[in-house]
Amino acid sequence: MHETAIARLVEGLVGPAAARETLARIAHLPESTGAPAGMASRLDFTWAMNAALFADLLERVPTGRAYVADRIAAGERIRFDHGALRTIRFPSSATGALPGGIDAFRRILEPLGYRVAAVYPLPRLRMTGFAFRHLGDPENVPQFFVSELDVGQFDGAFGAAAHRVFDSSRDPLDDQAKAVLARFAGEGAVPLADALPALRTILTAFGRQHAMPALADYETLLAQSAEAAWIATEGNSFNHVTDRVDDVEQVAAQQRAVGRPIKDRVEVSANGRVRQTAFRADPVLRFFRDAQGRGLEREVPGSFYEFITRDREPLSRKLDLSFDSANATGIFTMTRAA
Repeated sequence: MHETAIARLVEGLVGPAAARETLARIAHLPESTGAPAGMASRLDFTWAMNAALFADLLERVPTGRAYVADRIAAGERIRFDHGALRTIRFPSSATGALPGGIDAFRRILEPLGYRVAAVYPLPRLRMTGFAFRHLGDPENVPQFFVSELDVGQFDGAFGAAAHRVFDSSRDPLDDQAKAVLARFAGEGAVPLADALPALRTILTAFGRQHAMPALADYETLLAQSAEAAWIATEGNSFNHVTDRVDDVEQVAAQQRAVGRPIKDRVEVSANGRVRQTAFRADPVLRFFRDAQGRGLEREVPGSFYEFITRDREPLSRKLDLSFDSANATGIFTMTRAA
């Protein structure tokens, strides 16, 4: 694996030893995507990006990191089903210098071969979820579940606080990264020497782009939306990654037995074919500004690790890659403070 374009990209990010560890965790990595020597296909780039995002979440989520370590010690790999992130949508403006809502990530994902496969209303959360699925290898390449919180559905005080928090957002994509994405969209491959700096830049998009929020604004958001408050501290970081397992109920029971903070129940889709549960979010310490502009630290919910079992559709026998609005709403509660 160390000779592949995927591995060379990940090695360029973290070095050879960490790259081997990162790639050894993940199942279904292709040995070759057909790109010429010295080039990275958009599938190479996509897998390297996903591997790096998976590794980043494990660094931030000790519970998930411990679980994955157990799996690797048992000689197993993780079937990375999807990653999830949250965005903000204002009624009539961008999010600071960022494109509004999912548009900030559509411009990254679509040139890499993703398309919106389905849209999931989340009315209890005043959000909408968008499932981005890869056209090249949809069963194996991780999906992205990108949700969008509609600020226009909240009151004026909430909207004003949201503007104060998110209007400072910067756009992390530079001209070089945009040019590489355009070349992936048009030609399907770019030189590795161009792909690596673009990958470094694009990975920074999966983070917080706005300034440290004021505690008063954070509390205003939290009073009406735990999800908006989460975005205020964590930004567009991966909210969770999801491990596709054969029997989610069995995994939940095993993790509960070893004392890990697993959700009380398994969420089951309306069609019965998609079943999900998750660890509760690990707490993190984040800084805020008080009324005098001084920094203060507070414990808030961070990200978490999820599990999913997908059955095959009865007629086509294709894996059911769908999501479910009720499941997603239930899983989102993992980032609410205990």
